Amino acid sequence: MTNRTFVVGVGMTKFEKPGSRDWDYPDMAKEAVGNALQDAGVPYDKIEMAYAGSMYGSMGQRALYETGMTGIPVMTVMNACATGSSALFLARQAVRGGLADCALALGMEKMKKGSLGAGVGESKVTIIDHHLRSMTAGREWELDKAPMPQMFGNAGREHMEKYGSTPEHYAWIGWKNHKHSVNNPYAQFQTEYSFEDVKNAPMIFDPLTKLQCSPTSDGAAAAVVVSERFVDEHGLWDQAVEIAGHHIATDTPESFADNSSIQVVGFGVSQLAARKAMDEAQVSIEDVDVIELHDCFSANELITYEALGMAGVGEGHKLIDDKATTYGGKWVVNPSGGLISKGHPLGATGLAQCAELTWQLRGKAGKRQVEGARVALQHNIGLGSACAVAVYKPASA
Repeated sequence: MTNRTFVVGVGMTKFEKPGSRDWDYPDMAKEAVGNALQDAGVPYDKIEMAYAGSMYGSMGQRALYETGMTGIPVMTVMNACATGSSALFLARQAVRGGLADCALALGMEKMKKGSLGAGVGESKVTIIDHHLRSMTAGREWELDKAPMPQMFGNAGREHMEKYGSTPEHYAWIGWKNHKHSVNNPYAQFQTEYSFEDVKNAPMIFDPLTKLQCSPTSDGAAAAVVVSERFVDEHGLWDQAVEIAGHHIATDTPESFADNSSIQVVGFGVSQLAARKAMDEAQVSIEDVDVIELHDCFSANELITYEALGMAGVGEGHKLIDDKATTYGGKWVVNPSGGLISKGHPLGATGLAQCAELTWQLRGKAGKRQVEGARVALQHNIGLGSACAVAVYKPASA
């Protein structure tokens, strides 16, 4: 047997507006993990190791106790908005390294209403202090504006100034992702808006209107990751999806060079992680059919087109002009509705992306199905910074 790794079960909860459901971390973990185990056809006592991710809960073991108490190692994972993908990365590493044949990755979050803060606590050093210094050195900082829309909005402004993208390009991304989510029963929003609705929604930070910004959300998602031997022994080839490449990159000095807002919000780390993940999977971006991309704000989706190599630097908006990133185009990006419309419970986001792409490659995504999807790519970034990119392919015995 080789050290190939596979997702054989995925599950999630519906993503909800914070406070709209009376539940806590153990409740959402039980639902998401239960769905993943049912999908895999694997009982909890087959899990040998678990990685439970959240930014605010910090209760990996306790969250899983409602699902089962089997004495296995359970590690809590925290890695900004890439927390869920980091849990998946660690589960894959455990299986790939021969430490387990069956591992669980869980991501979950209960969030407060309102805009996400800058991570300021008792320490003078925050997860994004480098990023804020670089951003404020290059741009006037508006103290009355929320930090995250401002950071990504400034990246959009830089792209418009340098390369000629327009507010309409960013509004189209918001329109597209809301339209995609209409067919996703797990999405926080399932309302189809017109382009004018998105463009004319309340301005959060120019050019980003409210319908171009991901909401705070509650929810959980999970994946069962196994070895080739496990797939073979349990006859799971028909449902298995291979994680053919997976890499996590962190900031380099270039992230803060020239006080570029585009670099500050993760262009370089996205580029690095994508290159390494695709190299491991032995694919190029041209081979990819469907992408779940970290569209925390519409500006980040456009910039990431370029980081992934879908367009040349400064040419991401041309993909929008060509409608190349929706159904009928070269790629379908965020068929789930993305973070903008599906929701963004920080710890769960990466594993919800994994779930969507697993369903797509199985041909089980219903009305969201991307016809003929054979190669899928996941991009999940958290400022501070960690960027996870994974490449998935259908398994073959």
